[in-house]
Amino acid sequence: MKPLYLLLITLIIYPVAAEEAKATDFIRVARDTESVQLQTAITRYQKKGTTVDLIGAIHIADAKYFKQLNAAFKPYESVLFEMIGGEHLNQGKQVNNAADVKDPAMSMLGNVYAMVSQFLKLQSQKEGIDYTVKNMVHADLTLREFEKLQAEKGESLIGFAMQNVEQAQKNGGKGLPAMDSKKLMMAVLRGDANMLKRELVLTLGQGDDQVAAFAGDTVIIGDRNAKCLKVLDAQAAAGKKKLGIFYGAAHFPDMEKRLLKAGYQKTNQRWLTAWDIPAGKKRPQPNKG
Repeated sequence: MKPLYLLLITLIIYPVAAEEAKATDFIRVARDTESVQLQTAITRYQKKGTTVDLIGAIHIADAKYFKQLNAAFKPYESVLFEMIGGEHLNQGKQVNNAADVKDPAMSMLGNVYAMVSQFLKLQSQKEGIDYTVKNMVHADLTLREFEKLQAEKGESLIGFAMQNVEQAQKNGGKGLPAMDSKKLMMAVLRGDANMLKRELVLTLGQGDDQVAAFAGDTVIIGDRNAKCLKVLDAQAAAGKKKLGIFYGAAHFPDMEKRLLKAGYQKTNQRWLTAWDIPAGKKRPQPNKG
């Protein structure tokens, strides 16, 4: 049971196996007496008058979270967004036609998001984010580019997920809180969304701590990040000074390294709450470094 849930979580936020500590957290768990919150960061970098904000995303979240993001996007000259094959999304065209997708995980992923978000009483990113506004700019691989690169590297989403699970097991699950498979199953059988979220939240909250041991060599992280930053360079060259990058938070440890190497400096960070879960029985919190 546990490996199945690990695979599902991996496909949701693309964590990768823990190998080393990193400088910045892009996703975290906060707790008070009333609730447990899964939060994502907006982290700012600057270089020669250009501001770039890394806006972390959880792909299924409270509807309020996506409303806050839509409001946060308005001041940017351009918001560079992720979505494989989503180059026509902000034009109202269909994205990722299942009949055209060769990787079975890609064709299943939309259905997985729909089922998980429905069970957890959350909203999906595609439902909650307004991609039709003028400042939204696609900054990800096209479906053809993605499948070509995967074929060249012998990679697939399912293979990538299993590789990460195997690596995490080799590392003894270092840095990750153990999930209680009995509680997970009980939550599913009861239809208790909050109980299930409380079991998942600490693992998801460690997502960006799984620093990319193979991020630079993979299509799902490294090649997509490289494509995004090419679009960023083009936007900056066109005179845009206030830019946002809206990507899954697990992409950002690698993306931050690329920005710092390019001469950007981190200046500040703020947090948004993606999941706000009523507090249950308190569980020990893992050490983050």
